[in-house]
Amino acid sequence: MRICSLLPSATDIIVALGLRDNLVAVTHECEVPPGAQAIPVITRSTLPAGTVNSRGIDNHVRAAAHGGSSLYLLDQAMLEKCDPDLIITQELCDVCAIGYQHVAAAVRRLEATASTKRVILSVEPQTLEQILEATFRIGEAAGVRDGARQVVREMHERIDMLSEIGRRATSQLRVLAMEWLDPPYTAGHWVPEMIRLVGGRDELGREGEFSYEITWDDVAKYDPDIIIVMPCSFGLKEVLAETALLGQHAEWTRLRAVRTGRVYAVDAARYFSRHGPRIVDGLAMLGEMIHPELFPRHAAAGAWRQLD
Repeated sequence: MRICSLLPSATDIIVALGLRDNLVAVTHECEVPPGAQAIPVITRSTLPAGTVNSRGIDNHVRAAAHGGSSLYLLDQAMLEKCDPDLIITQELCDVCAIGYQHVAAAVRRLEATASTKRVILSVEPQTLEQILEATFRIGEAAGVRDGARQVVREMHERIDMLSEIGRRATSQLRVLAMEWLDPPYTAGHWVPEMIRLVGGRDELGREGEFSYEITWDDVAKYDPDIIIVMPCSFGLKEVLAETALLGQHAEWTRLRAVRTGRVYAVDAARYFSRHGPRIVDGLAMLGEMIHPELFPRHAAAGAWRQLD
């Protein structure tokens, strides 16, 4: 089967299922381990070159939404050349990846000149259980039902094990997970659930729902015990660059988490933004940050860092 993945998370799942060599096209944000053949990149971002900070990206996203334009471009000619049987996309968030409607339109143009009908699989999980379901759906569509069942079983067992440890916590520390910094946003979807499972509570986050914009006054009133900085799709290096600007807010130095040294930066792209197998590693990392007395650190040095 020839697979085109238009989601970094789907690419992670395909690789975990042992189907790396079935990938014929991926996005510019996908991470693919080395193999016998290079895999064509079929998308690119419309973000202007050099736009790397939260405010600049937010301005571009708002302008694109207002103008009705897309944040991503799909290479139609490359799609035709790759000729995939299965295309994996999403309908949940046009900011995170190319939208379903753009993909469907591209496939209609492709099928107008071909006899083969292609399968478009859209996955949009919002909870951990839905992540497991999406993983199985991708494996089933790719023809490896048994392999998908095994991957899901292993993920489920680790989630259960980490949750059991989290239930031993004698206190539920108040956590603020920040999915964006300028302007500030809460973390949404599965992240508040993950925090709860390892013995914390994010009272500003909404389990299974979208993140939403808050104010620094909201942050000051909440005054969390722990702050976890995880701008969507940012790697740890980019997150650390963003955190250097947090001190410019008058409320920042007065926050309990800042005064007690409980502020953490994470590799959001690999462990929190994507709904792939590494989300379970992200769950373990949250335990390491929120309750280090229960969760000894096993994460790699480049996965998260406590800020000075």
